[in-house]
Amino acid sequence: MATPDFIRALRTSIGHQLLFLPGVTAVVFDDEGRVLLVRRADDGRWTLVGGIPEPGEQPAETAVREVFEETAIRCAVERVLLVETGDVVRYPNEDECQFTDISFHCRALGGTARPHDDESVEVGWFPLDALPPLSEHALHRIELATADRPTWFAPAEPPTAG
Repeated sequence: MATPDFIRALRTSIGHQLLFLPGVTAVVFDDEGRVLLVRRADDGRWTLVGGIPEPGEQPAETAVREVFEETAIRCAVERVLLVETGDVVRYPNEDECQFTDISFHCRALGGTARPHDDESVEVGWFPLDALPPLSEHALHRIELATADRPTWFAPAEPPTAG
């Protein structure tokens, strides 16, 4: 995921301090039930499409924009799969971020899957029984997208009186 300009500007003021950010993940399926994956340019791993909303952008808009920017596929968001705050991420340049991810189930509308920016070196459609190695993050989201379950979120304990 390329660093948006507004985050670069923030980093000039806050340095490497922890930055809490929204993020989105898109689990995109085609009419054959295959899932869209990208091979990242920075580490060579296959993953789902994801990104950071621009200021004022709705999360579903971010998912649609990121899918098109990274893969040249047009898609529609169908439902929310998950809302989750992840662990702190420490980047090689020492920046620290923590993301609250909203993951969406999306349906492909058209386009030819290909790298559409410099974030990915490869893009492909994969049958669910022939996925490349993926992170637990990606596998969990694909599992949620293929199940008929309500949106996943970490349970919260009610406050105690007193």
